[in-house]
Amino acid sequence: MSKPSSLIVYLLRQFPKGHLLATLCVAGLIGMAVMVPGEGNSIPSQATLDLSLPAPQSGRSLDDSNQQVVPTRQWKEVTVRSGDTLGKLLRDQGATASEIHALVTSHEEIKRLTNIKPGDIIRVEFNDAGQLSAVQYQPSQIETITAELSDTGWQFAESIRDYERQVKYAAATIDDSLFLAAQQAGMSDNMTMKLAGIFGWDIDFVLDIRHGDHFRLIYEELFLDGEKVGDGNVLMAEFWNQGRQVTAFRYETKDGDIDYLDLKGDSLRKEFIRTPVSFTRISSRFTTGRYHPVLHKVRAHKGIDYAAPRGTPVKAAGDGKVIFAGNKGGYGRVVIIKHGQNYSTLYAHLNSYAKGVRSGKRVRQGQTIGYVGSSGLATGPHLHYEFQVNGVHRNPLTVPLPKARGIPDNERKEFLVYASKLRNQLALYAEASTLAQNEQN
Repeated sequence: MSKPSSLIVYLLRQFPKGHLLATLCVAGLIGMAVMVPGEGNSIPSQATLDLSLPAPQSGRSLDDSNQQVVPTRQWKEVTVRSGDTLGKLLRDQGATASEIHALVTSHEEIKRLTNIKPGDIIRVEFNDAGQLSAVQYQPSQIETITAELSDTGWQFAESIRDYERQVKYAAATIDDSLFLAAQQAGMSDNMTMKLAGIFGWDIDFVLDIRHGDHFRLIYEELFLDGEKVGDGNVLMAEFWNQGRQVTAFRYETKDGDIDYLDLKGDSLRKEFIRTPVSFTRISSRFTTGRYHPVLHKVRAHKGIDYAAPRGTPVKAAGDGKVIFAGNKGGYGRVVIIKHGQNYSTLYAHLNSYAKGVRSGKRVRQGQTIGYVGSSGLATGPHLHYEFQVNGVHRNPLTVPLPKARGIPDNERKEFLVYASKLRNQLALYAEASTLAQNEQN
């Protein structure tokens, strides 16, 4: 034993054991006090400590789950140009015809890779042998489609990111137009179109809007990585038109059906849309006696003429079956749709038909069936639209439109609770907005 060690042992033996134990406890407490940070002291956080692992070799990354080094993807990004197809783009990058054929025929979903358009980015990867090994495409901001070659052939994978949704409140009074009022309330044109679409069953936003009409709503804004990328859904909206209030709630049933419902849980959506075309004016109304500008005689006008630019899309007023698509005398090019047993609609003076529209074809409400023209006995481009109930012509502007099915009876109670919560939420936003405006004034 060295002399310093012997001296320490000798000195310790001179103290009583009780005193020695107390001394050691005090020393331990002092040591702990030094280690625990007091006011004004801090332990360096992980962010300030250099705990990073050595940088991996070029082209490789660390898999945290098993601490093994795995290779990273060696993507090459290619911008789609006008006239490019997936096959041409891959050939330009060095893929063979057989590789491309094997890719596009391997899986039905992989055909989605062919839906590229100019400006899109396609990622391609070749393995060490120079063989096409992976292709990736983002059809939208949140979707990523990846096709990867494995030992058993091409594999398809799709990933979808979730938006961050933030609720926003807007309210405005209409002095000039709906769009100007909505813009002043901070709404995008897209959101304004959604609002008009919800109430379009009950309000004609060309003919019915009056000075002083007003609305308020809560809706979603979509964010990715903290940046706004678009608008989401209208959650609830109220619209006052000529003193009449219409309220809409967005609701999803247990079966996954989504609809906008009124205060009672009935659908705002009718079986028919009121006007099947975006028009500039009504050039001729429904009447039993009207002077025909071409035939120069008085005759009944059993429909509504909507003046619109040539080529304006014409939409099916409701779900149904096309029972006629062709030329019909003075009507020119015509589409006639049968809706169930009791209703039919006619669209005349078309310039052309939409692709796939023909007799026997079923169409959905809002589907484009043709385009405005001046075929037949017409002095200018317009849509002649007729509405029949049990074979009798009715005025399309005033005929009562049947409602679509609302909330199932067994879910109505849950809907009413949900609607009450939305109304309270809208009221809170409205109150907060009013307080903020008062403070500014």
